Amino acid sequence: MKGVLIILDGIGDLPCKILNDKTPLEAAETPNLDFISNRGELGGMVPVKIGFIPESDEATVSIFGNEISSSTRGQLEARGTDIKLVRGDLALRANFATIDSTERKNIIDRRAGRTLATKEAETLAEALNKIKMPCDFIFKPTIQHRGVLVFKGGFSDNISGNDSSYTKNKLRGIEKINEIRALDENENSQYAANIVNEFLEKAFMTLDKHPLNEERKRKGLMPANYLLVRGAGIETPKLKFYRKWAAVCYMPTEIGFAKTSGMSVFSFKYPEMKNLDVYKNLYDGLREACDFSVKTIEKNRKKYDYFYVHIKETDVPGHDNKPVEKKMMIEQIDKILFKFLKKSIDSDKNLKIIVTGDHSTPCRMKSHSAEPVPVLFYSGEGKAPKEKRFCERDAMGGKLGMISGKDLLEKTGFEK
Repeated sequence: MKGVLIILDGIGDLPCKILNDKTPLEAAETPNLDFISNRGELGGMVPVKIGFIPESDEATVSIFGNEISSSTRGQLEARGTDIKLVRGDLALRANFATIDSTERKNIIDRRAGRTLATKEAETLAEALNKIKMPCDFIFKPTIQHRGVLVFKGGFSDNISGNDSSYTKNKLRGIEKINEIRALDENENSQYAANIVNEFLEKAFMTLDKHPLNEERKRKGLMPANYLLVRGAGIETPKLKFYRKWAAVCYMPTEIGFAKTSGMSVFSFKYPEMKNLDVYKNLYDGLREACDFSVKTIEKNRKKYDYFYVHIKETDVPGHDNKPVEKKMMIEQIDKILFKFLKKSIDSDKNLKIIVTGDHSTPCRMKSHSAEPVPVLFYSGEGKAPKEKRFCERDAMGGKLGMISGKDLLEKTGFEK
């Protein structure tokens, strides 16, 4: 093993009042990460390009040296499941969401209040897959409110999504449902848009009156009565290959990315969400992710040159404006994953480590942002310790300077 790359999803943030005007990274107690930071170098990273607000797939694709135009979210999501794709199958990322009606088209919550249990998602998916359409399709729930929608056949993917939060790859305020539109005058594009619109209308009729959603409403919960879709794709993403790498990831996007990039993928079944406490589910998942990452690296360190570990949970408190939760998640990661990495560099001085984020998700903005993310690079060169922390403030003044995402691995000597 030559190196480990840790991507903490949505880790970048802005000062929070509840944390005494510190960011979650600044406020967190991270003695193990501090140990590595003191012996490494810090810098900032623009994951894609200045002023661009990336989604997780775009940032990860860029960090591994690819152009973001060479990939689509829907294809990566579908390839991260067991759905078999052939060229022309139209894949889209989907969210169970809550809307008021298809007439008013107001989005009440993009994630059905984050209270959708695993069994509930599976029950609703079973109903969706019984919808009659003029083509074959598959809807597959993945984790929590997330899902994948695939239409089988020879479709165009030059269509828009229906989630108005995403417009031209820019995240903006939550508004209304968009109609799926063809983005060119090709007949196949219009046909694809018509098929998706027809399915979404039937999906609302199926979900809104479903007994499960009626029961959720009686309990005062948001019904999962609609699907928001985005990231249409029909082509296998054209990504650089990383055959010497192993990936430890558990969300469909990152699994799909790693598989398509030729990495060996190690994953685990995410804990089922059984009650209304989404943050208990997230902490259970985070603990499992950290423990599984440690076990996987320990067991396979002689088989691979590099490990890519993607931790998802730190993104969620940013979207929910919960800086204390984000801080606590960082501290939990430090106690397990960074404690292990600290021991690793104690025994292997030549081990290289990168810690960074795929994008910033500031709590007070409740969305992704264009702010740079901090980067920590430990090169194993035995430099004298110098007190500094992996956080936004220290990183932006660090010796690494400002790095473009696509240059990160080359600049730090991580090989394909």
